[in-house]
Amino acid sequence: MAGYRKLGRTSSQRKALLRNQVTNLLYHGSIVTTEAKAKEIRKIAEGIIALGVKECNNYDTVTVTAKVARKDKDGKRVKEVVDGKKVTQFDEVEKEIRKDQPSRLHARRKMQKVLYNITEVPAEMQGRKSGTKTVDVAAFVLDDLAPKYAERNGNGGYTRIVKIGQRKGDAAMQVLIELV
Repeated sequence: MAGYRKLGRTSSQRKALLRNQVTNLLYHGSIVTTEAKAKEIRKIAEGIIALGVKECNNYDTVTVTAKVARKDKDGKRVKEVVDGKKVTQFDEVEKEIRKDQPSRLHARRKMQKVLYNITEVPAEMQGRKSGTKTVDVAAFVLDDLAPKYAERNGNGGYTRIVKIGQRKGDAAMQVLIELV
């Protein structure tokens, strides 16, 4: 017996479908799908969340100095003439950044093999490229989602499947899969 459901698709289509649905489940918190798909999604999502919980606090905070261009009141770079050339003026700023430990970096890359990045478009900017932002879902899992589950007793159980009823067109059982 196979260790997974084929879902009536070729392997590349199945992989893309599951990646897309797992990404949307983790980012939005819940999705509606068929029962067979939900059971496959649950396996992948629980593994990713468990990986995130294990590595969520595994980083160092490092202070670095960075050069940042000086800006005027309009937000434009301040330039000064030096030896006949216009040169941008820079200020040195100290920033605190998170530096991943090697195991956390490995976990992030394993998540990125499965998860897509999501492009968020504000409602008023619908249909335009400007104003969109790209969300790294792997970073979202490590920074926002995993700390919520860090105190839970660790044997999985991060998702819940609730039956909704049969779909009108083909009578497939529809379920709501959500994060607990």
